[in-house]
Amino acid sequence: MSTAADSPQAIACRPIAWVRSRFTDPVGMPIQTAGAPDEPGRIEVLAEFEAGLRDIEGFDYLILVTHLHQAVEKLEVVPFMDDSSHGVFATRAPARPNRLGLSIVRLVRREELVLYFLGNDMLDGTPVLDIKPYVPRLDVRQTERIGWFGKRIDQMPDIRADSRMA
Repeated sequence: MSTAADSPQAIACRPIAWVRSRFTDPVGMPIQTAGAPDEPGRIEVLAEFEAGLRDIEGFDYLILVTHLHQAVEKLEVVPFMDDSSHGVFATRAPARPNRLGLSIVRLVRREELVLYFLGNDMLDGTPVLDIKPYVPRLDVRQTERIGWFGKRIDQMPDIRADSRMA
């Protein structure tokens, strides 16, 4: 079993792109891409990563791994979809130790280094750390066991972020 002393002190990631969005403040934003399927955004990929975009147009959906650059770090949160506290790892809250975000967005089109998408739940200027193709046969799992989310999952499209993660 490894201990904290055996673990690296830091893992460095560098942005490959930046999200451009109408959202400049987390308050009032959609809390999940599924809650804002028609909300547009774009990803501006850095020129040094252009070769990595080859064949991306063949996918309807992309998985974006982002750095939640304006989030705080907490281990317990009251998530937007509940009024009770939970451990952050049992939530999709942005207040996380490494502030990593995961968004599944619908690719509309590519214009050179810019990817236009729908399903935006990200702030303007969010650093994109990685882009992966969404492949339903690999990514979809059917389950009925969704913990505390089951109480309000049907209300998710109408829930927006507030200041509780600040």
